Amino acid sequence: MVWNPSQKFLQPVQSDIIKQSGALANSVVAGALEGQLFRKTRQLVSLSEQQLLDCSWLNGNSGCASGAIEHAFEYVEFEGLQSDATYPYEGKDGMCRFNPKNSKATCSGFEELPSGDETILQKAVAVIGPISAAIDTKRNTFQFYSSGVYDEPYCSTSDLDHAVLIVGYGTDKRGQDYWMVKNSWGVQWGEKGYIRMSRNRNNQCGIATRASFPFV
Repeated sequence: MVWNPSQKFLQPVQSDIIKQSGALANSVVAGALEGQLFRKTRQLVSLSEQQLLDCSWLNGNSGCASGAIEHAFEYVEFEGLQSDATYPYEGKDGMCRFNPKNSKATCSGFEELPSGDETILQKAVAVIGPISAAIDTKRNTFQFYSSGVYDEPYCSTSDLDHAVLIVGYGTDKRGQDYWMVKNSWGVQWGEKGYIRMSRNRNNQCGIATRASFPFV
């Protein structure tokens, strides 16, 4: 099963290429929140990644330079998040200009799934919706991925450098299980911005090491 834009649980892959670690985490957090907000309100709202870049410093993030999914969720829990329409994306650090009156989303917390458990992760994707995750992408094979099920036995399950959104799972015609993963490197990368990553291969690339979702 795969969540896709036609089901309104997530936005289409954007044309902007995001590669700074802080911006990546914020993109994934916004995507996870959008899915859960739609589940609750039946409205898909594009949430402000720029606000997370500008405003989550006190929670431990550092703008475009670095950022963690958990810190961004914590910020939204205590402050709220505007839509992209009222706080548009600029792709660079700026001064925080959050206006609580324009807040469109919040969360009461977030849950980290049991580390390394792909069975529980699969159930969460099916029942809850898109799940945020951190993975290892340092191998050139990931950077230059174009199609098919990505199988990289030499990537790490613990040294994770990249944030993504897990939007589904399946099995290809050869019987190879995969995770459907939404990346943020633009539609020209991979399979129109997505990658199918090996599933049930000993938590390959740390796909289930730090998976989480918000309570909306």
